[in-house]
Amino acid sequence: INVCTQRSTRYVSAISAARGLHKSALDAAERPTPEETVTSSFGRFIQSVQPRHLSPTVLQRSKRMVLDSIGVGLLGSTTDVFELALQHCQHMYAPDDVSFVYGRQGMKLSPTLAAFVNGVAAHSMDFDDTWHPATHPSGAVLPALLAISDMLHNNSKPSGLDFLTAFNVGIEIQGRLMRFSNEAQNIPKRFHPPSVVGTLGSAAACACLLSLDRSQCSNALAIAASLAGAPMANAATQSKPLHIGNASRLGLEAALLASRGLEASPLVLDAVPGVAGFSAFYEDYAPHPISSLEEDEHSFLIEMQDIAFKRFPAHLGMHWIADAAAVVHKTLIGLKGGSISPNLVQDILLRVPLSKYINRPFPETEHQARHSFQFNACTALLDGEVTVQSFQPEALLRPELHALLSRVRLEHPHDNPANFNIMYGEVEVTLVSGDVLRGRCDTFYGHWRNPLSQESLQKKFCSNAGAVLSNERVERLIEAVEGLDHLDDCKPVLAQLQ
Repeated sequence: INVCTQRSTRYVSAISAARGLHKSALDAAERPTPEETVTSSFGRFIQSVQPRHLSPTVLQRSKRMVLDSIGVGLLGSTTDVFELALQHCQHMYAPDDVSFVYGRQGMKLSPTLAAFVNGVAAHSMDFDDTWHPATHPSGAVLPALLAISDMLHNNSKPSGLDFLTAFNVGIEIQGRLMRFSNEAQNIPKRFHPPSVVGTLGSAAACACLLSLDRSQCSNALAIAASLAGAPMANAATQSKPLHIGNASRLGLEAALLASRGLEASPLVLDAVPGVAGFSAFYEDYAPHPISSLEEDEHSFLIEMQDIAFKRFPAHLGMHWIADAAAVVHKTLIGLKGGSISPNLVQDILLRVPLSKYINRPFPETEHQARHSFQFNACTALLDGEVTVQSFQPEALLRPELHALLSRVRLEHPHDNPANFNIMYGEVEVTLVSGDVLRGRCDTFYGHWRNPLSQESLQKKFCSNAGAVLSNERVERLIEAVEGLDHLDDCKPVLAQLQ
């Protein structure tokens, strides 16, 4: 215990001065100056947000995000990619027993490595939440905040409200940055968004939780920008979850470096002609300062734009086509009865957005299957749904599945853009008999326009968390997260994750 305390103290000492800031200077820090830049306005925002700025809607939606992210992270700790990342951290770095690891009782790592492996777990099955503009916001932020909270002494753990405030700051920064670009509105082609805005979101959340001053908050963002970015070419591979793990870890490192006094560009978020800052990631980037919370009664984006929670572990675009195919499955069962035979099917036409990395006619791995319109449509045609088990090796190799895959064609209608806010999925199956069956999905259950009920969200959480935790711990976690805004500190949440 003494060894662990000494190690934790080493990390805490790096930011103890920052946590001792005088809040009396807050009002002066909130007043924008005529010279205020975009970057400094973001620093001011991060430093000035208080729990009282979170509306009941923001609190409720962010608690749902925390619960879902913990659940997918716990399930993700059973995957091969998580095990590879964990073994790497154990073998390549000196032991540093400070912060817990999802799904591994008694195991701890340094805070930054814990943020990394837990971030990998959150995205290892592509089961984590998705926002608009397109990114996975929670997985980049939550593991870093949990690692910091575990790092701090028992008598200095953040309150539940402080934790949620920092979490919402991290989510807000991601949304604000993406709304400065029209390119970011669509399914990405160049950079994987969580590796970009997620890294800055993690830095912002950590800076908030560590009570960094305005200048340090701005520096944390600028440092994070130098640590951000991963190419879309690694989608549908085991390396894609590393994008979330690195975003969480490197954002935390950026905040810790800023707390030690490391400086970076004061204009990293500004549009400076001839010198690319954040604009390196989005060519049409057009930023503007964030207004003062007190002056404009700032409304958090999560209050206006809800989140999407996935019902099965795959790219969000798969949910439209799977639900459309499930409609055809139901009709086929009604016509033919029993199971679906590929011999009944002559042709399968999918009308989907044009997006190269999720057009995979014959996926060979689970990661490719999670990013394949064809696989998810044919799975739903055969089984009536797509589930966690749909991506197991025995399911991928089914002869009847491959028989259907060989009959699939894609069309990309002009009215079906690669945009999660307005896309649709349509399935048209022509039978050998000549009959044509159609299914269409405009908004799937779990989308922000048709959000999961609390009962459905908890059912998903229980299934995911129950893969590694006892039923008693699962129920305690639900209770702790639901009451997070009323907790004096976040120890009840941490206790169930140790």
